Amino acid sequence: MAIDTNSALEIMNQRTAEVERNTLETQINIKINLDGSGKASFLTGVPFLEHMLDQVARHGLIDIEIDAKGDLEIDDHHTVEDIGITLGQAFAAAIGDKKGIYRYGHAYVPLDEALSRVVVDFSGRPGLFYEVKFPKAMIGSFDVDLFREFFQGFVNHAGVTLHIDNLKGANSHHIAETIFKAMGRAIRMAIAADSRMAGMMPSTKGSL
Repeated sequence: MAIDTNSALEIMNQRTAEVERNTLETQINIKINLDGSGKASFLTGVPFLEHMLDQVARHGLIDIEIDAKGDLEIDDHHTVEDIGITLGQAFAAAIGDKKGIYRYGHAYVPLDEALSRVVVDFSGRPGLFYEVKFPKAMIGSFDVDLFREFFQGFVNHAGVTLHIDNLKGANSHHIAETIFKAMGRAIRMAIAADSRMAGMMPSTKGSL
């Protein structure tokens, strides 16, 4: 049986956004294309965060450009948190009314001994449920406590419910990488077009 996917694919058009956020602590510009090919360009001054965001782009097939200037002479906190906030705002702008998407996504990703699970719901209700214990407080010069700040900023402004669970792991770098790869793949599933839901809201309430 042939399936006409044209109407489902309509939601794939123009799912892009550009958001600028300027405060006394940071100046951030983010561009995203939810239906990209995984291209990424980062200029943030926080190399390990860039490495992690590259995983989201590549595994989510989302094009992401981030240009951020922050008060790194103090520490990375404001820059990392505000990138999360601005990226969340960009997702909220790009996703549109959410008609015809799967809404829910999940992924398990291993890397050697590490295994993490990420589940996302584009619910319109911000919520972060984060169960991750890193063996070390630092990965190179990056403070792992800042990951929670990044994700909290993201969910608050993207309007998503996000469950992040590290199930196994002994190497902090491996743990972080499994989380961000799983995030990319879970988002990719959630925002994909569902041909059977074309033009329909994935909620019994009729809105998200």
